[in-house]
Amino acid sequence: MLRRLASVVFLVWIIGFFWFAIALPGPAGKAETDAAVVYTGGEGRIARGLEALDEKWTTRLLVSGVDREVRPGEFAAEYNVSAKLMRCCITLGYDSYDTRSNALEASRWLARNDYRSVRLITTDWHMRRSALELDHAIPEHIQVVRDAVHSRPSLRILFLEYHKLIARHLSWLWAG
Repeated sequence: MLRRLASVVFLVWIIGFFWFAIALPGPAGKAETDAAVVYTGGEGRIARGLEALDEKWTTRLLVSGVDREVRPGEFAAEYNVSAKLMRCCITLGYDSYDTRSNALEASRWLARNDYRSVRLITTDWHMRRSALELDHAIPEHIQVVRDAVHSRPSLRILFLEYHKLIARHLSWLWAG
């Protein structure tokens, strides 16, 4: 009996991993939202957030997880952002250091500004757990549009992220 149970658990795990690795989320397209949140840490994420502003898919952008040493002027210079755009439309978030704290920082920013919809921008392999954390942190009335940045993750990254996602689901299940 124990052997069968272990076999079923392994089969579910392996099928889940293949699904996780093969069916990575994609970009959101031109869906318009009140705001956008970019989680730092992956190539192309900030560029996608700036594209969302430029294309008018959103009007405000929070860049969550910015290193405390980075000043707005440095950010603007690095990403070729005008001072006017920085003042009106971009908020640099310095309070987060991981995916869970990104979601909490984004939740506070969304609530403070009374936004009803948000474009979540992160890397494709990171999107599922990021969206899970954000969905858990924000009120139900806020619509989340998932906008995944395409990447070429290694098997190692996929393996680690898959297990982080499982662990997060289990932690909420056990917490009740």
